[in-house]
Amino acid sequence: MLGYYVLIGAIGLVSWLVSNQLKQKFAKYSKVQLRNGLSGREIAEKMLADNGIYDVEVISTPGQLTDHYNPKNKTVNLSEAVYNQRNAAAAAVAAHECGHAVQHAQAYSALGMRSALVPIVSVTSGMSQWLVIGGLVLAAGAGIGLGYWISVAGLIFMGFATLFSFVTLPVEYDASNRALAWLKTKNMLTPEEYSGSKDALKWAARTYLVAAIGALASLLYWALQVFGSRN
Repeated sequence: MLGYYVLIGAIGLVSWLVSNQLKQKFAKYSKVQLRNGLSGREIAEKMLADNGIYDVEVISTPGQLTDHYNPKNKTVNLSEAVYNQRNAAAAAVAAHECGHAVQHAQAYSALGMRSALVPIVSVTSGMSQWLVIGGLVLAAGAGIGLGYWISVAGLIFMGFATLFSFVTLPVEYDASNRALAWLKTKNMLTPEEYSGSKDALKWAARTYLVAAIGALASLLYWALQVFGSRN
């Protein structure tokens, strides 16, 4: 178990560093006010209209970093700060979330796959590690048998979460690329504002990359424990 704690600690440290850098970037670019004077809500509504999307509503949601696109009710949910503010960070987030709406409208395959995995992962992710550990303990006490297969089931559940993390990567990177392309093509931002938005989205994407690497590392670690115990 020591190796696992070292692994989790290392991944946790990298995740904290990336998250902290992301917060600093957004704080920095929140001070870069847009010359066009548009709020995050207005940026989002214009991007949707420019892409011929008129059945998606832009709404405000409480909290910080709570921005997301909901494909079920077709809403772009912007945190209160992003919804109301008129800066490079707000423009980046608003356009990124609309990038997901464009993906949905164009039936982007990776988004469809991620949406299909959501109900599976919501059920399996919470119990996967407990199944693996419980199975290993049972196998150690009673020998190879039921415990081993319980652990394998836990690994399969963990595999769904890992797959979800990696499917999320192209979805998030593509949404950012769509956002930046629109912001640049439509001349929505000055060069300085665009540079800030691009940098903010770059660091946001890195949080998903770290999460995916962490999920894979955890899966591989527990797979070695399970299959190694059989030998």
